[in-house]
Amino acid sequence: MADADLDVVIRLLAKQQNKGLMAAAKGRRDRYLSLAAKAKDKEAKERYKQIAKNTMLHGAAAATRLQISADNAADSYARSMRNAAEAHPAKNTVEKTKT
Repeated sequence: MADADLDVVIRLLAKQQNKGLMAAAKGRRDRYLSLAAKAKDKEAKERYKQIAKNTMLHGAAAATRLQISADNAADSYARSMRNAAEAHPAKNTVEKTKT
């Protein structure tokens, strides 16, 4: 991984964080669904089921935002490195023509 570009590393780390975030959201959802199964009255069951549904919605939204942010950062880094690589040879040719 030492030879990998930083944008690839950014995407890889975001993917790992995304998996961890979704696993945590699913664990929390499962906890609320188990509470719903143990609930005595219908209102409590529906409330826990709704909380479980909202947990997954918020977890998925957070994971999406995380992935978009990581993609933007990786794209920005790759673009800046590409621009720097293109700009550097141009300076050398200008210096050679001046001398």
